[in-house]
Amino acid sequence: MEESVETTIPEKRKQQTGRQEKPYRGIRMRKWGKWVAEIREPNKRSRIWLGSYTTPLAAARAYDTAVFYLRGPSARLNFPDLILQDMDHQLLDVSPSSIRKRAIEVGARVDAAAHQTSLRQSKPISDKPDLNQFPDPESSDED
Repeated sequence: MEESVETTIPEKRKQQTGRQEKPYRGIRMRKWGKWVAEIREPNKRSRIWLGSYTTPLAAARAYDTAVFYLRGPSARLNFPDLILQDMDHQLLDVSPSSIRKRAIEVGARVDAAAHQTSLRQSKPISDKPDLNQFPDPESSDED
């Protein structure tokens, strides 16, 4: 019976903080809602900054790109089936700056696609009435 009490305590803490749990490996959410990705360089204490994104998917794809270049095909990826889509050319220079550049390109492309999708799904601005326009006398309710 004590086990059920212990398992509900972390769930309550998550609800109290109101913060979303990390949905993917290698990313985190800033206080103001942006998603960021970074990765630690192998055998070093330094990190490679992979960028700040509006969606967790974009940050995760940037992380996947960087970890694949750093650790190869044995890397643990968020989206293993999508990594080959992003590998349109071989990265010859495996320096932190070239890995960062390639990861940011992938993340930005995913973020832009998500932004375009959200624009298509939102209502057009023309559906909203112009509140600064006077009503036509013909459509007046004073009849």
